[in-house]
Amino acid sequence: MPMKWISVLLLLQLSGHFSPGSCGKVLVWPTEYSHWINMKTILDALVQRGHEVTVLTSSASILVDPNKPSAIQFEIFPTSVTKDDFEDILMRLTSKWTYMPKYTFWTYYSQIQDNIWEYFDCIQKLCKDAVLNKKVMRKLQESRFDVILADPAGPCGELLAELLKIPFVYTLRFFFGYTIEKYSGGLPFPPSYVPIVLSELSDQMTFMERVKNMMYVLYFDFWFQAFSEKWDQLYSEALGRPTTLFELMRKADIWFIRTYWDFEFPRPLLPHFQFVGGLHCKPAKPLPKEMEEFVQSSGENGIVVFSLGSMVIWRYDGKKPDTLGPNTRLYKWIPQNDLLGHPKTKAFVTHGGTNGIYEAIYHGIPMVGLPMFADQPDNIAHMKTKGAAIRLDFNTISSTDFLNALKTVINDPSYKENTMKLSRIHHDQPMKPLDRAVFWIEFVMRHKGAKHLRPAALDLTWFQYHSLDVIGFLLACMATATFVIAKCVLFCCRKCFKTGKKKKRE
Repeated sequence: MPMKWISVLLLLQLSGHFSPGSCGKVLVWPTEYSHWINMKTILDALVQRGHEVTVLTSSASILVDPNKPSAIQFEIFPTSVTKDDFEDILMRLTSKWTYMPKYTFWTYYSQIQDNIWEYFDCIQKLCKDAVLNKKVMRKLQESRFDVILADPAGPCGELLAELLKIPFVYTLRFFFGYTIEKYSGGLPFPPSYVPIVLSELSDQMTFMERVKNMMYVLYFDFWFQAFSEKWDQLYSEALGRPTTLFELMRKADIWFIRTYWDFEFPRPLLPHFQFVGGLHCKPAKPLPKEMEEFVQSSGENGIVVFSLGSMVIWRYDGKKPDTLGPNTRLYKWIPQNDLLGHPKTKAFVTHGGTNGIYEAIYHGIPMVGLPMFADQPDNIAHMKTKGAAIRLDFNTISSTDFLNALKTVINDPSYKENTMKLSRIHHDQPMKPLDRAVFWIEFVMRHKGAKHLRPAALDLTWFQYHSLDVIGFLLACMATATFVIAKCVLFCCRKCFKTGKKKKRE
């Protein structure tokens, strides 16, 4: 075929994929740290497919850096919150959550609740500064976006979607006690066998554990009601009509859950919920030369990768400690995915963040968990139940405990076998998690929403959802029927009695 015709065909193919008519405009309301790292993977994939992506972020953002070269566009709005204030709030929350002794569930969460409220008060200020900024909102309206991608861990995306009159998609690991997924997404969570997130329970619960699980459900239900009320006033003010956070969150078209069946215990699912756990995972790339030489020097014994995630930074700028062994290296940053995918890696010491756990699952590496806060203890509990990890207590750990745990996951073949089983499950999907996320975002853009996947349960009141009105009606019918039958029987008995008495006299 002549070269000119080959060029024409290539141009036609490219225009089919990237023409303005086939590509959309995505607005993003991000959150920080690992949430942003995970979300950015989706955004990069959307950009590669020709979509225009704009991230709406504040001047106080910690990780969202608009100064880095990127195909992603950034819309920065000014805020009264400073970056130092925001980071200080997050650090105080995580520090208290990490080091506070966990006496009981109730004491534990009641003590950190004030810090959680402080974090959400900060997010609310950011939201208010964005939606009440007329210049910013006018620019967003003129841009005519097709969809919003947001994380409910930092509310406001649903309010932006309502103001701009466009559909929106959620990406999340969980919200406290699955309250948002349950009440705003309509997802059923039978407490008899679905453990509440943060409870650290499995789906095989004893009677007392089921009692605990039910108490956790009630606690977080109450907690969510109090949380929602703090946002209702802002949302009503912004829309100029009475509304609630709960009402707007119900309008989400698709919910991306950052897990999969390799991690989750079996439970009910709805069509507008999509599991995308591990969407950021990818094959390992070659290590830097110096690091590769160090890894190879381990011989047959292999290496252990130690990392405590994006929010915990271990930095040492002084003299190298004399007690540091020749088989240990300190780095300010490591290519975690590439190290976990290296054939010499034997174990992963992790804080239990979802991103890190999924990289370990992807590459089939058993884990030693040092969970600190949020969903990390629950994540490690899942891996422990599935035989892929050993959990250690961050506050009480000793060097002996740590050494024994490492020896166990390295030398006991069951940990490697169980992790490889999870890895095979993860890889054996009809569609890669990232492709699934991109498909559903594009689906929402093509169809201007996905309301046909929305369950009718979201239109019912709580007593209708639990069929209490139907049960009440049936009980009333049964009571009426019983009453009528009893009256009829009594009437017949009296009539028979009178008839018999009359014949006796005769």
